[in-house]
Amino acid sequence: MLRLAPILLCALLCGCRYNFIPVIPAPVQVALPLRITQATLQRRGDALALSAQVDGPMQADYLSVVWFAGDRELGRDSRYLDAQHRSAEFELPAAAKADYRAMLLYGGALLRQLDLRELNSLK
Repeated sequence: MLRLAPILLCALLCGCRYNFIPVIPAPVQVALPLRITQATLQRRGDALALSAQVDGPMQADYLSVVWFAGDRELGRDSRYLDAQHRSAEFELPAAAKADYRAMLLYGGALLRQLDLRELNSLK
C-alpha cells in the first residue's frame, strides 16, 4: 500500500491543471444626468449672444438664463426644450463693456455658468 501511495499521488497531481474560468460581470448600465455639452457666450455687436445645447435623459422643461454684469442682475430669459429641441439661443442688448456672467438653469437646477470678461478687473 505504501508503494502505491507515491504513484497515486503523482497521478492525482499530474492531472491538476488550471481550470479557473474568471467570472465576467454583467455590463454596467450608466445613466448620465442631463448636462450642457456645448455652450458659448460671446459679443455680437451691441449684444451678448449665448448658445447652449443639452444632452442626456430629459423631461420637457425650460432652460433659463440669468444675466449679470458684475454683481448686478441684468435680466432673465427662458426657452422651452424637449427631446426633439435640445438647443437654445439667447440674446441680451449690452452696449457697454463689462464683466458679464450668464447662469444656465434647467428646471430650476444650475447647470453651468459662463463668463465674458471684457474689462481687466482681475488685476
